This record gives sequence, structure tokens and C-alpha cells, in this order.
Amino acid sequence: MQITKTTVALTVEDVTASAAFLKRHFGYREEMSADGFVSLGHPGGGVNVVYLRRGLEVLPEEQRHRTADGVLLAFVVADVAAEERRLRGEGVAVTLPLREEPWGEKLFQVADPNGVVIELVEWVEQ
Repeated sequence: MQITKTTVALTVEDVTASAAFLKRHFGYREEMSADGFVSLGHPGGGVNVVYLRRGLEVLPEEQRHRTADGVLLAFVVADVAAEERRLRGEGVAVTLPLREEPWGEKLFQVADPNGVVIELVEWVEQ
């Protein structure tokens, strides 16, 4: 198997709000959209993100009313402290302040308008 791209699809109430958040604060760009659907890619590569509106008929009946609750979207960055300062400066609420774990991971979290948790991570050499 050759995987050519990785995409995560998240079901949310307000597709437009989540897409705007990723575009404004994380540099994502819209690749395609339709009613209740938007696909975003990042010019630096990494994972593509698709938002689907809750209740959308394209989803199987048993999945239509679920949301992305409990999902964590994590981005590895080069300078997590600088990213936290940048996002705070842009008015983004930090839901988990910057911390360093014993295993060498620096991280903090924010949430998009639909409550999708976005974690920024930097791995520190031990």
C-alpha cells in the first residue's frame, strides 16, 4: 500500500467557524468545499483536515449526530513557546498552558469554536 496523503475528518456543528480558525491561526488553506463540508490543506504538508457538519446525509446514519468530542488534533512545531505567544497575541484562548512533560514533550492546547482541541507540541532532547 502506498499512502499519498493523510486526512482527518471531524464532524462539528459549525464547519465554517472551525475552518476559519484553522485558516486564520494555523495557515491552512481551503482546497474544496460544499454545503456542510470543507477540506483544508497546509502548504507545509502534514495532515489535511476535513470538517463535516453534524447531521450531514453523506455520513452513515449511526454517525450523523456524533461530533469530534474527545478528539485531539496535534501539530508538532519547532518553537512551541513562540507559537503560544503568537496565538495568545492573536486573542486565542489557551485551554492548557505550556508545560513540559518528563519524557521530553513541551505542549499547550487551544480549542476551536466547536471545541475541537488543538495541541501544539515540541519534542525536547533529553
